[in-house]
Amino acid sequence: MQTIRVETPSAKYGVVAGSGLIQTLAPRIERVAGGLPRRVFVLTSAPIWALWGETFLASFAEPPVTLFLEPGEKNKTLASAERLLRQMAQAGGDRGSLLIAFGGGIVGDVGGFLAAIYMRGIPCVQVPTTFLAQVDSSVGGKTGVNLPEGKNLVGSFHHPLAVFADIGVLGTLPERELRAGLMESVKAGIIRDRALVRFMEEHVHAVLDRDPKALEKVIAASIRMKAGVVNLDERESGLRMILNFGHTVGHALEQATAYRTLLHGEAVGWGMVAALYLARQRGTISRPQFERMESLIHLYGPLPPLKLRMAKVVAATGGDKKNVGGVRRFVLPVGIGDAGVVEDVAPAELEAAVGYMLARAGEKIVSRS
Repeated sequence: MQTIRVETPSAKYGVVAGSGLIQTLAPRIERVAGGLPRRVFVLTSAPIWALWGETFLASFAEPPVTLFLEPGEKNKTLASAERLLRQMAQAGGDRGSLLIAFGGGIVGDVGGFLAAIYMRGIPCVQVPTTFLAQVDSSVGGKTGVNLPEGKNLVGSFHHPLAVFADIGVLGTLPERELRAGLMESVKAGIIRDRALVRFMEEHVHAVLDRDPKALEKVIAASIRMKAGVVNLDERESGLRMILNFGHTVGHALEQATAYRTLLHGEAVGWGMVAALYLARQRGTISRPQFERMESLIHLYGPLPPLKLRMAKVVAATGGDKKNVGGVRRFVLPVGIGDAGVVEDVAPAELEAAVGYMLARAGEKIVSRS
């Protein structure tokens, strides 16, 4: 079991990664919260609760009020948030309440958002149950919901009291979810941890076979990388933007497919392929580095095929929340283990990168309209 510290100007907390955490959750929360409040809420999804609800409740003397969010990005909306907030109010939630987000990245994002805005802010604890949520979305305090115009356009920074990433729950994670989540660890290695890239190359079978030691190594390294970046740039004013490697095109793919076709990690995987091509064309990486990094992405695939028009994907990149003043921001690797942000990507460059990505997806590219 490992504890990685997040220490920003506004919050200090631990991210605990290991096995057996859910069975002892209540006393762990008591320690970080200074006792359990009168009203505790847990936001989860029905599938997660069916698998792990009994284990979750085992350490609580009084069961929390359970709130349910339907799985899928299509439910990560303001309408869902309002429904859940009203349920909290009707159940007697007050300023002393606490919310536990128990599920994947969508549950974590929405749960954190509820905690950020209910009664102008109540404490929350993140208990991520997917690989992607454990290595990425549960850490750093970013919360939010989607609009039809783009992903995570409404949200707030609201750090948890703690994050408990129980590796044991990954045993029931579907294979596709595991591989999609691993794309965030691939991202972590490419942008800031060369040793993680090497470990994932050399231990692919152990990781995909869910060897506990291999998983803990990858999870802890990914969390440590993100915590280090967040500690230096809490509000995404500079360095933290590198965590969005693969997300400019990735978010566009999710929007262009109405959040129904790709898991988030899969979209990020294809987004990284596009960004790598752009980096290679600009010369920030060599051809061998380009081939090595793209190969690593596909080692943890397969990524789903794409049936999209280039124009639709390119247009969707305009709604990315990282854009300012109409300028599309891209994160590009600089070698392996380093990255930077560029703001001068020309339309022709973007089209070429998206075109390469669609070609790699094995689909015929429909010419621009």
